[in-house]
Amino acid sequence: MKLKELKIGDLRADLPLVQGGMGIGVSLSNLAAAVANEGGIGTISGVQIGFREPDFLRDPVGANLRAIKKEIQKAREKTKGIIAMNFMAAMNNYELYVKKAVEEKIDLIVSGAGLPFALPKLVKGTNTKIAPIVSSVKAAKIIIRSYLKSDRLPDALIVEGPLAGGHLGFKMEDLLENKCKSLIDIVKEVKLLLSTFEEEYKVKIPLIAGGGIRTRDDINGLKEAGADGFQIGSLFVPTTECDAHQNFKSAYINACDDKIRIIKSPVGMPGRAIETNFLTQGDRIIKKCHKCMPDCNPKKIPYCISQGLINSVEGRDGLIFSGANLSEVNRMTTVKEVINNLVGQ
Repeated sequence: MKLKELKIGDLRADLPLVQGGMGIGVSLSNLAAAVANEGGIGTISGVQIGFREPDFLRDPVGANLRAIKKEIQKAREKTKGIIAMNFMAAMNNYELYVKKAVEEKIDLIVSGAGLPFALPKLVKGTNTKIAPIVSSVKAAKIIIRSYLKSDRLPDALIVEGPLAGGHLGFKMEDLLENKCKSLIDIVKEVKLLLSTFEEEYKVKIPLIAGGGIRTRDDINGLKEAGADGFQIGSLFVPTTECDAHQNFKSAYINACDDKIRIIKSPVGMPGRAIETNFLTQGDRIIKKCHKCMPDCNPKKIPYCISQGLINSVEGRDGLIFSGANLSEVNRMTTVKEVINNLVGQ
């Protein structure tokens, strides 16, 4: 089955592949540019992006704003392709960070981990496109109706299924008991919903499916279900271009499926992560609050999510989010090879 280009408004990606945003610091300018150079859409994670700035602990907001600009500029120097940024809707200073990325003329804002209701006003009057992430037809309907109050529709919609990595839009008990709808079933439902809005407003809203995609057969099945594009995350981690430390990449390569856990994140959502000592050793002392999430009380959470993610991306024991089915993510490779395996030469 031949794959068509992915059209998001006036953006044209030769390949309908969107690299998933992986934070903290797993997907920065290097990985994003490499994917864009192959014809897909590369994504920089905006979550605590300034963690390597010298004043991050003292002024995380200033460091993050500075790093947003730096990473977008570095990506532009490496590619003429399409670059997106991913921001968690639930994070502190969300609107400030999105505005900075828009100011730097980012092509696309991808946003999940909460419903990103503010996106239409944040990109108004600009060429930046918006693609909210949803995990159900109910969430898709809510977000579309909200956007229509601002006289616009999402430029694309990303549907993440229960096999995705990081924070998940499903109930904890359903994930643990394997009661969630499959990605294909959710795609079919959302596609039907989108068709009604597309017909009424005479527009095309591409549906991008993500979560556990590993093979061309996975892509073909989702295409038949109605997906226009495909979001890939975990496959790009053990590549030479990925921005994470080699120890982080090795954790993916060496992970067994029975060591991938559904956890309750300090963010308040379930998430999927690789079992590490950081997760299993019990309560951790929080020495510094990074103020990344609203209403976060360091005395009530098991660990600081920012510090856990920073530890792991820098090669230390920490929190390592991942998608399911890592048995096929078992060796070092390159972005080009990953893409060729998915779509052919």
